[in-house]
Amino acid sequence: MFHAPFVGRDTEIARLRDVLDRTARGEPRAVLLAGDAGVGKSRTLAEVAAYAVDMGTAVFTGHCVDLGDVGLPYLPFTEILGALAADERCAPLLQAHPATARLLGGGADGGDRLQLFEGIAALLSDLAETTPVLLVLEDLHWADQSSRDLLRFLLSRGVLQRPTPGTPAHRLAVFASYRTDDLHRRHPLRPLLAELVRLPAVERLELRPMPDTEVARLVRSLRAEPLPDTTVGRIVERAEGNAFYAEELLAATADEPGAVLPSGLADVLLIRIEQLPGAAQQVLRTAAVAGRRVEHDLLRDAVQLPDDELESALREAVGRQLLLPGEGSTYQFRHALTREAVYADLLPGERVRLHGVFAKLLAGRGRAGQSAERAHHSRESHDLADALTASVEAADHAHGIGAPAEELRHLEGALDLWSSVDAGARPRDLDTVTLTLRASSAAARAGENHRAVSLSRSALAGAGPDADSELAARVRYTLAGDLMRVDRLQAAFRYSSEALAMIPAEPPSRTWVWAAATHVMAARYVGEDEEAGRVASGALSVAERLELGDAQADLIISVVGLHPRSNRSTREGRARLRDARELARRAGNVPVEMRALFNLAMGCYESGDLEECLTWLSEGLDRAGRTGLLSSPYPVEMRYLHSLCLYTLGRWDECARSAADTDRLPATAGHTVGPALYVALARGDESAAERARALLDGPYDWMAGLVAGIALTEAAVLRRDPEAAVAQFRTTVAALSDESGTRLDATVRLAALALGAIADAVAERRSAGDENGARGWAATGEELVTAARVTAAEGEDESGQGPEGRAWLARAEAEFARVRTGPDVEAWRKAVDAFAFGDPYETARCRLRLAEALLGAGAREEASTEARAVGETADRLGAVPLRAALDALLRRGRLAEVSGAGDVPALTARESDVLRLLALGRTNRQIGDELFITGKTASVHVSNILAKLGAASRTEAVAIAYREGLITTGSPS
Repeated sequence: MFHAPFVGRDTEIARLRDVLDRTARGEPRAVLLAGDAGVGKSRTLAEVAAYAVDMGTAVFTGHCVDLGDVGLPYLPFTEILGALAADERCAPLLQAHPATARLLGGGADGGDRLQLFEGIAALLSDLAETTPVLLVLEDLHWADQSSRDLLRFLLSRGVLQRPTPGTPAHRLAVFASYRTDDLHRRHPLRPLLAELVRLPAVERLELRPMPDTEVARLVRSLRAEPLPDTTVGRIVERAEGNAFYAEELLAATADEPGAVLPSGLADVLLIRIEQLPGAAQQVLRTAAVAGRRVEHDLLRDAVQLPDDELESALREAVGRQLLLPGEGSTYQFRHALTREAVYADLLPGERVRLHGVFAKLLAGRGRAGQSAERAHHSRESHDLADALTASVEAADHAHGIGAPAEELRHLEGALDLWSSVDAGARPRDLDTVTLTLRASSAAARAGENHRAVSLSRSALAGAGPDADSELAARVRYTLAGDLMRVDRLQAAFRYSSEALAMIPAEPPSRTWVWAAATHVMAARYVGEDEEAGRVASGALSVAERLELGDAQADLIISVVGLHPRSNRSTREGRARLRDARELARRAGNVPVEMRALFNLAMGCYESGDLEECLTWLSEGLDRAGRTGLLSSPYPVEMRYLHSLCLYTLGRWDECARSAADTDRLPATAGHTVGPALYVALARGDESAAERARALLDGPYDWMAGLVAGIALTEAAVLRRDPEAAVAQFRTTVAALSDESGTRLDATVRLAALALGAIADAVAERRSAGDENGARGWAATGEELVTAARVTAAEGEDESGQGPEGRAWLARAEAEFARVRTGPDVEAWRKAVDAFAFGDPYETARCRLRLAEALLGAGAREEASTEARAVGETADRLGAVPLRAALDALLRRGRLAEVSGAGDVPALTARESDVLRLLALGRTNRQIGDELFITGKTASVHVSNILAKLGAASRTEAVAIAYREGLITTGSPS
């Protein structure tokens, strides 16, 4: 069979080969290959795959398929796993990861999709230890949501991260293609692409239209005989840089010499097809209805030709390169545009008839995995009753393999069809309320919380006054749970109250206990502690009688803290939480166990015991990892709290690394990067503010709002913008205060930060002799310090503040003293002592102000001592702005140098260039690209710089360079 030569993609091939070479050396990478239909994506991937095979890389390819609104869950990954299963060498790996069998039809239904994701990731990691691996995913624009979710998981988890020293290299590359001209504004792939290209190991490569000279070279190379220049010119003009267009236009010209070239590619394709014998055309038309790919047996049964005629027709279509034979006795169109042109040319009645044929054939096969295709064909053939049945079956299959997004889509499709199907033809064991509740559950598991609320509200409307009381109650507490996930707490409490009233407490039932547990949680959220205590008391008794240990545990966790003396930060409260954890563990309810472990960690954090907090977090995250629940809600919050502890303890490099590790984090967990943003800001990375602002995009999320509020307030302080800091304080507090007006505990921290910006502004005005300007900030300062005092006294649960809150209040009071009268030594001593519970950075910031106050009081020696301590902390943490503020104080106060770093050897001109880029956070490779040197040479320069400056890390080198004046605040720009 003749294959067109590969022309015009030398640059792109070189780039992809470089990625494969780096992957083979242990640097995992992913490339998103973009381009219009027919521009050459598939051929480029085929060329680079051949190169990979030649260099010893194992290549596995998966294709996405267009089935309209119906998705085949995990189709490209199922194809890849099928190829692995067919390779005897991979059998031990597949046996070691049984969760992956669900995509091959060998696993039990109902499995957790997180375990499936983790199983596939672990399989790829193990495979990449034995050989370099290239995964090729074609036509992502047609990918189902579960495949998109799995791709997100794989690219953002550890398989694409640099391995830690001592662990095997991840020799894995992922090349995925998609059509740019198919990505309309609301295409579901767009947000995923925007997310993936921000990952450090992912890059985007766009195949642009080929230059006319390359298209002409391609056209001439396709024919042994010379072509007239006029023919080549017309083909080049109409092809518009698209290799596939050029090939098809040339083929049409050769098949009908002298014919006028058609104006559109579809016409060209159809001209070629119309030249085929009638049987071959019939086969192509039937195959086009099946989709891009069709099994031989299914096509044979649908086209209903004698075997010899079918074989002859297929041979003709394959010989003309319109169809390509594939693995597993399948055929596929050479290009999707070919199939689209044939399908569009069908008569309406012909199209309906053929869809009906495929629907009946698929129904006769009875394969669960083909329910989605059957639903598609039944809908297109107007057999709505069968479309309804098949949609429900497709939803069952999606649920069984852990594909909640596809399950939701099929259930919503069934709901849309319900009213159009006669009652007698509907599934007998279903009703719209039950179906809607199933859809709501699928939406919640898919992370579409607002959609879950909408569906559960629809179920409530459909239940009506005559509904069974238990079903009506289930609808209401399902809605209550959905509402709590979107922070609609008062509404959640109302519906949980209604649900509990509908179910009798006697005789005791599991349903009543869990309805009560939902109500207790909702009551706590809205401050109805008396109600929560009353219901929990009765529910705990029933749960004990029914031996529902996990329900007991859940209720215990909810009521810990109903009294200030027994909240989770007290010894008594944590003892009860340990009991709850043990009850949940014995009952085998890991999610409730996670809730207990999270609350134990939070209790330690709130009491200032950060090391014990890390111990509980490590235990919880380890347990979550071993049970496949790292992406569930409480482990996600544990990840955030773990990073926050590392930040607070001054273990900033660990904190930054934990944020870079997005292993098994859902898309809604953006707030977990918060502590790393605080580190970036404290190290002078101005881009961190934009990353914080991006957290506010999309649906409302309370934690994202909190993290962004703190970071943006801090950013305003660092750029000495008091107006922005105050505005951010007000916006954040207003957005995050509950419906009763109770402020969040973080109000104290936000107020202290904004007061610092005001105090700096007041100091500048006083220094300039502008007393009126200084007094103009007095009222705002009073507003902020009052907010801090009131919040610290009351707290979110009226239990007062812990050590961290008290420390921020001390700082707020000290900053307010600066606003009123100037630096106050005793106020800053109190602030320094308050942060001694374990926050070296905030301690250093307070000590800087204490040094300033001591200078004002004439205590120069003590001021120097404090300044020296600040300098040591700033250099160790790489806190560039803090170091710059200290240096400014040293100059103003004419204090002696306090670093102790000694004289710094002179840097060469090239080293100075490298140092400037280091301050911008560039990697060795990026430094090399900007300075036109190799990454290895850049690495040598970095090592020399660290040695000359006596620095243990890149961040410490930058901090020392700022201190020594080797670079200035403005020099990196």
